[in-house]
Amino acid sequence: MSESNGSKARNDVNPSLCGGSGPRDCIGLIETSAIASGIDTADQLLKAAHVELLFSSPVQPGKHVTLLCGSVEDVEAALIVGRERAAGDLVDLLHLPQVHAQVLAGLERRGGVIQGQLDAVGIIEVSTVAAALLGADLALKTATVDLLDLRIANGLGGKSFFVVTGEVSDVRSAVMAASRQAEAAGRLLRQVVIPQPHPELSRHL
Repeated sequence: MSESNGSKARNDVNPSLCGGSGPRDCIGLIETSAIASGIDTADQLLKAAHVELLFSSPVQPGKHVTLLCGSVEDVEAALIVGRERAAGDLVDLLHLPQVHAQVLAGLERRGGVIQGQLDAVGIIEVSTVAAALLGADLALKTATVDLLDLRIANGLGGKSFFVVTGEVSDVRSAVMAASRQAEAAGRLLRQVVIPQPHPELSRHL
């Protein structure tokens, strides 16, 4: 993917999701501080349980993230092995049954331009990929909001963030729930709710 002016390649795209048409009701994620360790960990968890890789890729700044799916039991079994294998290189881990459909759709972000006035947007910035997925899932399940964007690691110095939109009260409720969760885990960096964002700003979200 190239910049609109064609001058250089973008480095802010999420890793591409792959895998077949199997169930994605439960996802798991292993995030390591070392690329070699991440690749080795991905191999071990694949051998430990019947799971499918959605992606397994280096991300900035020199971390490695493996996202997998399968049954709740298989994902849990794989993550137990992955945690042990990653050991001191483990940055974060995620086990998320019944993941909201918009979370996986958000990972496959394709861009686009928002036209018109949004009632409100909420942005949550966190320090790990796992925290972003967990927070986005909770926000979507807490209130009537939609996921505008979900960005993980690349082009962000390893940080991640997501953006939700909806009515002001719903956005505030969603952001509050996700922020509390991330803060309790020591992953929250910043959160903000913007009522009636300027239409020009919305076009760039």
